[in-house]
Amino acid sequence: MRVIIDDLDSAAAEPLESRFDAAVRADGRYAPCQGCFGCWTEHPAECFMKDSLQQVCRVVGQADELVVVTRNLYGSYSADVKNIMDRAIGTSTPFSTYRNRQMHHTLRYGRHGLRKVIVYGDITEAEKDTFRLPAERNAINEGYDQIPRKWRPCYEDSIHKLQSEEKILRISLLHVPYETLHPRQQGLRETPHSR
Repeated sequence: MRVIIDDLDSAAAEPLESRFDAAVRADGRYAPCQGCFGCWTEHPAECFMKDSLQQVCRVVGQADELVVVTRNLYGSYSADVKNIMDRAIGTSTPFSTYRNRQMHHTLRYGRHGLRKVIVYGDITEAEKDTFRLPAERNAINEGYDQIPRKWRPCYEDSIHKLQSEEKILRISLLHVPYETLHPRQQGLRETPHSR
């Protein structure tokens, strides 16, 4: 199953999401993780909060291919995407195992194929370096076998390529100008505190 998590505007997201089996929209219309770990133990892979992310552990856990599209926020995921990733902690169990000579939680749904992270918005070289490590560590922790490792520059028509060319989605960390994905806000810069 191909799954996408994105924080794009509806106009940019809908054509892209239609190419996937499941889409999780990071629109902020859900509660953040409470850290109760109930999705680990009491009711496995299901959150006790009754909102749009109640079943997100099962959706993300069953993905053979996961694509995360996120706005750059100081070299990390946007807050809305990070909330989804936090709420999906139930894809693993509270038990630990060794993978690649490192301690990790055991996987509730087994190994996965490919995990890709596509980053848009202004990003510096330092932020790229900062983002690379957590993106790779998340892929390892979630049991993904393939982790693309290259940044690729994009141009103004990149969202159209993203929607129409599968090979663009095979890139791990892709920089897309903010205005391309949010055309209604052209000229306006959203700050992390303006949401």
